[in-house]
Amino acid sequence: VQLQASGGGLVQPGDSLRLSCIASRPTFGRFVMGWFRQAPGNEREFVAAIMWSGGTTRIADPVKGRFTISRDKAKNTAYLQMNNLKPEDTAVYYCAADSGIIYSGMATESAYDYWGQGTQVTVSS
Repeated sequence: VQLQASGGGLVQPGDSLRLSCIASRPTFGRFVMGWFRQAPGNEREFVAAIMWSGGTTRIADPVKGRFTISRDKAKNTAYLQMNNLKPEDTAVYYCAADSGIIYSGMATESAYDYWGQGTQVTVSS
């Protein structure tokens, strides 16, 4: 599976952005797509993930209430809607995917074998 992430950019605090991640082939079964981010000098961290079939989501505490994840099955695309962005959200955002991930593993980087190229999000006034 190849993943193509897009939608990053430079925004001001309080603004919104929507990231997209397109999978190269139809997704089915226990497929999970997730978003991770890595700020300069920091380790990559989990942001959000969604189970393809049932739509169950998992959101990291630092972004809960501001970020949501959704998917469009017909377009093989997952979205990360980011509202009320803060400077600390500045990072390269990566989408990831794999099959057979259970809920407890959705936030675990090593559970994902497929990764997109990353898209830069910069929040600055």
